[in-house]
Amino acid sequence: MKKEKIINLFVGSNNQGKIKEITDLLPKSVHILTPKDFNLKSPAENGKTFEDNSYIKAKFFSKKTKMICLADDSGLEIDTLNRLPGIYSARWGGKKNNFNLAIKKIYKELKKKNKNWHKKKQTARFICSLTIYWPNNKFIIVTGKVEGTISKFKKGKNGFGYDPIFIPLKKKFTFGQMNPKEKYKIDHRFKAFRKIKKFF
Repeated sequence: MKKEKIINLFVGSNNQGKIKEITDLLPKSVHILTPKDFNLKSPAENGKTFEDNSYIKAKFFSKKTKMICLADDSGLEIDTLNRLPGIYSARWGGKKNNFNLAIKKIYKELKKKNKNWHKKKQTARFICSLTIYWPNNKFIIVTGKVEGTISKFKKGKNGFGYDPIFIPLKKKFTFGQMNPKEKYKIDHRFKAFRKIKKFF
């Protein structure tokens, strides 16, 4: 694997919340470009796992731009819902990735399973797979997880996606209630990023 540090990086995502989190994790010296800079749309994510989908995106954008690309696929697994929404986390928000809709859908599905769902701990986890893909076809895939539970209702306005309903283990607040610095120390993306930070 290449030893020299990555200075120019293409972040393969059209999700602005995700781009911000990845940018915040990277050293300030890394020059970042995104699909907006090239007017590129994201590829179809037809993998069966988070790893598959992050690889699909990283390879696609690297081939299009001839750059080293970092792509992320992440989502929320809820045990009661047979680990859904999982890799379909963004798609539960419809074509516009409306996470308010997606969160409503989660509560609806939990209620379908058990109308007293909120009286039991609903175990869940956030998973993030990161792929770095080099133009010479080398690549590395890493994964990070954070376990937790589902909040009975939305709390907090920070973060993005499902952050307002996820309470990490041993914490009393949702990711949506935490300030970013606090969240970044424990979340799934940080845990995955720690495994690849040697490249930066």
